[in-house]
Amino acid sequence: MMFGVVNRNCEATIKVAVGRIGSPKVTVDAVIDTGFTSFLSLPLSIIADLGLPWHYRDVGTLGDGSEVVFEIYKAAVIWDGQNQIIDVAASEADPLVGMSLLYGFKVQIEAVEGGTVTIEALK
Repeated sequence: MMFGVVNRNCEATIKVAVGRIGSPKVTVDAVIDTGFTSFLSLPLSIIADLGLPWHYRDVGTLGDGSEVVFEIYKAAVIWDGQNQIIDVAASEADPLVGMSLLYGFKVQIEAVEGGTVTIEALK
């Protein structure tokens, strides 16, 4: 089970340990975004600092319907105590956790500032 917090902007957040495959991880605060279908997005500056390897380009559709090209990198994360290899989309927005990383988990949010975010594996 993992825990996060609702921030002052009423965003559900969780800390994610991420890094290059086989290297030490750094912790980033990420906003849970149920409209984001991939795994994780990070600013290019963090991707560069971590030395994540480029994997491919992908076309994504934003909330306003416009399409953009995302650079996709490979990373390792610790998710629910387990190492996972995932795709990371480069984006200059705040880091986001998407539905592919949340797949197979139940998310509960106390939707008030300082509220608890609970993520647990489905049984």
